[in-house]
Amino acid sequence: MVTNAVQRGAVTAVRDVSFQVERGEVFVIMGLSGSGKSTLIRCLLRLIEPTAGTIMADGQDVTAMNIQQLREFRRYRVAMVFQHYGLLPHRTVLENVGFGLKLRGVNKAEREEAALKAIESVGLAGWEKRYPGDLSGGMQQRVGIARALLQDPNILLLDEPFSGLDPLIRRELQDELMRLQAEFQTTMLFVTHDLQEALLLGDRMAVMRDGTFVQVGKPHEIVKQPADDYVRRFVQDERRMAQLANEGGRVKQT
Repeated sequence: MVTNAVQRGAVTAVRDVSFQVERGEVFVIMGLSGSGKSTLIRCLLRLIEPTAGTIMADGQDVTAMNIQQLREFRRYRVAMVFQHYGLLPHRTVLENVGFGLKLRGVNKAEREEAALKAIESVGLAGWEKRYPGDLSGGMQQRVGIARALLQDPNILLLDEPFSGLDPLIRRELQDELMRLQAEFQTTMLFVTHDLQEALLLGDRMAVMRDGTFVQVGKPHEIVKQPADDYVRRFVQDERRMAQLANEGGRVKQT
């Protein structure tokens, strides 16, 4: 996938960004709020239209697709998990998880059978008849993940999906996502502002600032060899913790 520019009004939100994601890879885009990472991931779906550049997916030019082709691309080949869940409040968990299959015209019996399996795979068996308002934030995000994976997408986009959750639930869902990725080998683009999350999940990661990538590489490479002072400040706590671990040190509790 490659994209070069996205413009909103007079402000260029993403500029001169070029990258490629391999099949089955987890590619993490990390940056502070306002760095352009969420704009970039929406650009890949053309939820925000790029003003220049090219977006390629499996050899097809997404930027050249007409409305019908883009609809088919979004429906069959890519799925997205949002920070704020994106669930339909007046539909049950079962209906939410199976909604993508409904849009594809899959009959009710078949999609409900598939949705039940997906619900079970994310640890929500028994909750299929409940509504989103009955669920905790972590449970709602499990529903979003189940819905996305049930579509069997070539590419899964995740925009800060765990950022609003408490640390224990967040780590539980990170582990669950890694398990599901290992099972399905889905190509994932994961957006986060959290370095620990990026290091845990990413096969490779990009550090983003002011709409551009300042460093791309394997997580351990970025921690060991930050490209500039900005990246160095980002990873300094991680380097300090690694040094303490190597020296047998502990974080002092106060």
